[in-house]
Amino acid sequence: MADCGVDFTLAKVLEVFEVRMGGSLELGILDRQGHVGRLNTTYTRARTGHLRYDEDLTYMEDESNGTDEAILRIVRDGVCSEMECQVCYGLLFDPVTTHCGHTFCRKCLQRVLDHSQLCPSCRQRLQLPSILPAQSSNKRLTEILVGICPDALAQRAATVASEDMAGSEDDELATPIFVCTSSFPGMPTPLFIFEPRYRLMIRRAWEGDRRFGMVLPNKTGESQGELGPSPFMQHGTMLYIENIHVYPDGRSHIWTVGVSKFKITRWGYRDDYVVAKTERTDDIPIAEEEILEAAETVRVPPPSDPLRPPWTRLPTLELMRICHEFVDHMQAISAPSMHENNLATFGPQPNDPAIFPYWLASVLPIADQEKYRLIKSRRVRERLIITVSWIKRIESHRWCVINLLE
Repeated sequence: MADCGVDFTLAKVLEVFEVRMGGSLELGILDRQGHVGRLNTTYTRARTGHLRYDEDLTYMEDESNGTDEAILRIVRDGVCSEMECQVCYGLLFDPVTTHCGHTFCRKCLQRVLDHSQLCPSCRQRLQLPSILPAQSSNKRLTEILVGICPDALAQRAATVASEDMAGSEDDELATPIFVCTSSFPGMPTPLFIFEPRYRLMIRRAWEGDRRFGMVLPNKTGESQGELGPSPFMQHGTMLYIENIHVYPDGRSHIWTVGVSKFKITRWGYRDDYVVAKTERTDDIPIAEEEILEAAETVRVPPPSDPLRPPWTRLPTLELMRICHEFVDHMQAISAPSMHENNLATFGPQPNDPAIFPYWLASVLPIADQEKYRLIKSRRVRERLIITVSWIKRIESHRWCVINLLE
């Protein structure tokens, strides 16, 4: 009874139960032998204080099932009508009760928290986390739903499952897409989530396989292959959510790491964020990479292309040597991009040629359109050539600045 003081739905259910049970007695619902039935007898003894909480009753008569069923129908109709969510107006499914005493479906309350921190019923500020897996369900309301409305609850569960399936498998657009910034395989990408649509997207990803795609916005409107002039770039990186911290106002910090690269083949919208069908784009086989490197490193530049950068004909090991020497020099002069806080996030420079360009792009202030060249590339040596071209431009710029100062 003490719970009813802070649980409006439970209080209404109890009130309806008392009215319906009392009404059945007044209407004189009896069986053929004039018995009032086991339900009414049990209720009357409990109501008048003649039935202890932990006491069991045994009835010798077993011919009052018709009476009990009639009473149960009366009670069920009234109770189920009070067990409605005030967000979706359907039967409560996995009910969660707020501190202000109002109860909603877990999914409905979560959708509210994606947009607001106010209770949909009384508009009080909710003291609940934006992500609710740890918030316990209302145990007593759940027991009443299972005990009195099992058929209606099963139908509601089927409806919720079909809605989720329809939303997640529409045209095979199963990958949620975050249109935001550059990210790379093997590299961490910390993100601050504040937009309602992305709060919803991240919550669904966290409750699912913890994966979503990251792509850059298409600021120039350039055609993206078969996608045409889409609002985002066609190639991106799949991210895995390692951890999440939700603030009281619903915003969150998430820590992700790049898993693989992909290409978007089709896309659409789900609840205002982009979803897509993607194809994984791995690097070409090592054997093929070695054949191409051998051909490119012995090639003589044609007379029509005398200005071709000489480093484009260097082998992979020599390209890596240039990269490591550049990083060592930048660390020696305490360049801002090599600050210890930056290196603490992305780690020390790797020795793996396949990962090094991603690491350097993460620590250097490189333009997104340049970083996108790495995301599209499927060759290790091609990415190293792009990286060395950045190094040469940075060194040339520093040489110009030093000479101007002198």
